[in-house]
Amino acid sequence: MSEHHDTHIDGGHDHAGHGHGEGHAPVTLKGYVTGFLLSVVLTAIPFWLVMGKVIPGSTATAIAILAFAAVQIVVHMVYFLHLNAKSEGGWNMLALIFTLVLVVITLSGSLWVMHHLNVNMMPTMSPQDAHNLP
Repeated sequence: MSEHHDTHIDGGHDHAGHGHGEGHAPVTLKGYVTGFLLSVVLTAIPFWLVMGKVIPGSTATAIAILAFAAVQIVVHMVYFLHLNAKSEGGWNMLALIFTLVLVVITLSGSLWVMHHLNVNMMPTMSPQDAHNLP
């Protein structure tokens, strides 16, 4: 009877394939600080690019900001959501791929809409004509 009791000392939970932290990056203060610092840098650089007018041309600046945004999404997923290829039996990787597909669709669709709005909004009207509208 004591042997049976010894095998269930942890509450009878079966940990086969469910090891503590298996497939997850260790949750440490260093990991959170690293993620925070990367997030701050990935926010400050695009801010500097826009406010300092470092890159001539709005298209190139927009592409640079989108690139920093994509990197920041990955940083948040890795350091704060602890997603990687091995966690949850690979299902988190599927979620990551799905997220990337949605982000690409959203970003490219937004850029496409903004471009076409810019091109097609009253192309014959000058700024002086806009002030004379009722």
